Order: sequence, then C-alpha cells, then structure tokens
Amino acid sequence: MLNNIKPKTGRLLISEPFMSNPNFKRSVVLLSEHGADGSVGYILNQVADVILKDVMQDLWQADNHIYFGGPVAADTLHFIHRAYDKLQSGEPIGNGLYWGGNFETLKILINTNAIDESEVKFFMGYSGWENGQLDQELAQNAWMVSEVSYLDLIFGNDDEKLWRDVIVNLGPKYAHVSNFPIDPSLN
Repeated sequence: MLNNIKPKTGRLLISEPFMSNPNFKRSVVLLSEHGADGSVGYILNQVADVILKDVMQDLWQADNHIYFGGPVAADTLHFIHRAYDKLQSGEPIGNGLYWGGNFETLKILINTNAIDESEVKFFMGYSGWENGQLDQELAQNAWMVSEVSYLDLIFGNDDEKLWRDVIVNLGPKYAHVSNFPIDPSLN
C-alpha cells in the first residue's frame, strides 16, 4: 500500500487499516520534525477523556479537548497551532502550522477567549521514531504519507472521519481503503 510521497516535517502519516499496534490503530500523525536524528509527531485523531482545564487549573475557560499524541512521554503536554499572528511564537512545520510556542501567552489568549479551539490542538505525549525506524515501518507498508490537504481537517474533532478523509484525499487508488471495516473478520 506504499505511496510515493516521502515523509518530511509537516506531512501526515496515515496508519494502514489493520495496524496491530493499538497506539496507532486508524491514526493520522502530523510530523512536526523529521530528519537525520529521527521523527516526532502527534496523533491527530485520538481524543483523550480529559479537557485542558482538568490538567491546567489556571486555564479555567479551557474546554479544549486533549488528544493522545503518542506513547512517548505521555505525561507531557504539547500543542500545535495556526495562530502565529496571535502567539508570535512556535516552530514552523509548514502549511501555516506551528509546533509549540510561548505557553504563557497562549494561556492569556485562552483565558480571554482571544484564541479559538479551531486554532490550537493539545496533546499528551508524542510519537517518536529513531533514525531509520520510520523508513523501516514505511517499507513494511505500516504507513502511508500525505501532504496536509487543508487545515480544518487537522483541527476538527471527528476522529474517525479524519482518517477516512485523509485516505480519500490520497486519490482513487487508495479511496477504497477508507471503507475497510475496523475488524477484518467483518469483511
């Protein structure tokens, strides 16, 4: 199921439909870093059972969902955003997306309702691959790689729809994959 797009910062990894690793089942991962030292990314479509104000007491207005970013350092909080004009900070990862930034400024923006949930997404933990590990997983057809087609997909809250939409956006060669059942024995 390997496509010809190579991974790089700002691209998406889409798990194959029957991936056995439960951490990445039907996952879409945004790569925030990809280079000689390895790769870092965040699972965009696995919402956790907690909201931001539950873990950050000084964010009393923050009803933002927190997502499971990956199995690495699951006790850490990370964020991506598309609000550089408001935050004036963050590492560019392409397509108008930024990774991290000044958290104190972000807290003020959240508490004053000056930033919308559709502009920032929070993650507990992250996904990480050592140098060569992701290439090996790609060779085993565990992942497909895609460009970010439009930002509203990334900041939406429909987890299953995100996985399907990203696969459909890969083109007709892959669109049928989006209809595979979660349990292959139901096919």
